[in-house]
Amino acid sequence: MAETNNFLIVVNTPTDRPYNHYAAYVVAFLAKKLGNIPTVSVYYGPEGVQMTKKGELAKLGCNDDLKNLIADQIDGLSASDLPDNMEQMARFCKDQLGVGIFSCGTFHVVDGIGRNLDDTSAIEDFIVPLKLPQAAEALLAADKIHYL
Repeated sequence: MAETNNFLIVVNTPTDRPYNHYAAYVVAFLAKKLGNIPTVSVYYGPEGVQMTKKGELAKLGCNDDLKNLIADQIDGLSASDLPDNMEQMARFCKDQLGVGIFSCGTFHVVDGIGRNLDDTSAIEDFIVPLKLPQAAEALLAADKIHYL
């Protein structure tokens, strides 16, 4: 099996498919912690950019039952280590694990999240909107791509 150095997780589902958004960050966490993959990125595609709006990820909570379910599957992890929502999980993945979090800037404009490609006022501060050439580069540079 080829070694993976650059793993891209593409989230291309809207807000009504929350499990894909949970899965993206769990997979990113596991890729960094268990897989020791140097470069892991989460990319919100055209159908997923609505989740980049401020406050949307925070709406996806992690109750105690979910925390226990996840922690029981990973050695050395306790439920108290896990965040209360997906915004906190995304920030942890980015700040503590070095996971890159990006989005399709073109569809920020198309969906009315931004007035232009440089307008980031309505998206979470930890998400970097990419222009089309940057998005293509991210897709083409990945050793492995996982779509959700």
